[in-house]
Amino acid sequence: MTQQKKFAIPGDKIVRLVPDQGYCFATDRITVDGCRVGYMYREEPDEEMDSGWRFFAGDESQEYVDDGKNVDLYSVNTIVNYDPEIIPFLNAPIGAAYERDEEDGRFRNAEMPEPLD
Repeated sequence: MTQQKKFAIPGDKIVRLVPDQGYCFATDRITVDGCRVGYMYREEPDEEMDSGWRFFAGDESQEYVDDGKNVDLYSVNTIVNYDPEIIPFLNAPIGAAYERDEEDGRFRNAEMPEPLD
C-alpha cells in the first residue's frame, strides 16, 4: 500500500498566485518538508503542458532525486504557494538556472545541471 504524502501546505490552502503555466517538477524537500526553493532551472519541456521548470531545495543528493518517491509533478502555481520569491523568474527562457545565495537569500544566476545520458 502506498503511503500518502503529508504536504506542508494542504491542497485546500493553495491559492491562485500566478496564471496557469503548466506543470513543473519539484522535490518533497519543498512540498513535504516545507523548504524554500534553493535551486531551480528551466529545461526544454517534455510535452506541451510541461513548463520546463524544475525546483529543488538545493540540498538533495542525486540518490534522493533519483528515488521517484521523493519527487512529483505539480502546477507551477502550487510551488509558487510554497515560495512566492520565485515569481519574478517564471518567465525566464529555457536554459535559465538560479540558486539562492545562502548569505542574503536572493537568487543569482547558476549553472544548468549536466544532462543525463
